[in-house]
Amino acid sequence: MKLRRKLFSSKDPYDCSRQELFLNACKENYDHLITHCDDYKKISEGLGVHSSDDIKSTADIPVLTTMLMKQHDFRAGPYIIIASSSGTSGHASHIPFELSSLWSGLKMCIRITKFYGLISPKPCRYIVMGYKPHHSNTTAVTKTAYLTTMLTPAISRKYILKHTKDGYVPDFDGIIEALRKYEKKKAPVRFMGFPSYTFFLFQILDERGLYFKLPKGSKIMLGGGWKQFYREAADKETFYRMAKKTLGVDEENIVEFFGAVEHPILYTSCPGHHFHVPVYSNIIIRDPDTLEPLEHGKTGLVNLISPLCKAAPILSVMTDDLGILHDGSECTCGLDAPFLEIIGRVAPENIKTCAAGAADILKGVKV
Repeated sequence: MKLRRKLFSSKDPYDCSRQELFLNACKENYDHLITHCDDYKKISEGLGVHSSDDIKSTADIPVLTTMLMKQHDFRAGPYIIIASSSGTSGHASHIPFELSSLWSGLKMCIRITKFYGLISPKPCRYIVMGYKPHHSNTTAVTKTAYLTTMLTPAISRKYILKHTKDGYVPDFDGIIEALRKYEKKKAPVRFMGFPSYTFFLFQILDERGLYFKLPKGSKIMLGGGWKQFYREAADKETFYRMAKKTLGVDEENIVEFFGAVEHPILYTSCPGHHFHVPVYSNIIIRDPDTLEPLEHGKTGLVNLISPLCKAAPILSVMTDDLGILHDGSECTCGLDAPFLEIIGRVAPENIKTCAAGAADILKGVKV
């Protein structure tokens, strides 16, 4: 996978001139997948794509849906770990990763987080608004949150969701007690995790009349989405206002991350709070009815593409997210790379994708 290695060695994570390399790396990945995963080969042939010669653009790559991945385990060779999605819809994806994909992913994460100044030698105290690691928890969001605490030397890690005999239980009082201690220290505090639990903490603090001024350099880093709390999701302006009111953290010190276990690319919000598409991925917005690619500024289904992994056919993945791809020039941060705006999700029964017939194509294949 020489082209993948070259792509993920790109020093500028937002170099828009590397589109030809990206496409060729995808074709290299595709050739590997169809020779190592019979299920994906069967689906590809059913969709009329028999080799990388049939792929003229990233839009031609056979797409698998996240829904299908939650129902069928795909394998395309040896792997060393399996990461699982959160499974909030009742099913979870279990994606294998080989060592070379993890190494490429690590280089990507270092370059992007360094680009945004998130790597620092200054020790921090971490408050993780997510799951405390446990041997029974294989979710990617738990692994990612823990790895994020390595962007600086971690003095301590305090978790909101603790594992008990009854499953995970939130401990807001424990977090509040930690804030009382951390406010008096010099080391910055970095929040990491679900925006839902972070916002619920803001509300509890406000209701109790508790307001803190965290040490200089403190940040709030959000990832994992609102999940089952999507109905309670706060708009960005309200979130920023409450962060300032309850913790004394300014808007410029709030960073968001976007990604998926089926598409493990790190999307990090810029100073303008937009998710610019890094060189390691492509995003296509497709018409929900025709599945034709839409021009920038139009709302449709989000198709995520990356040649990162060769242990599973996650080269081109269709999510149940609705989104808009904007021209980079619309953002004030100065990056030319287009940026993704997530609008929301659609009900599974309303999704029609170019892999809608995949389940039929796979009839008779052991799940």
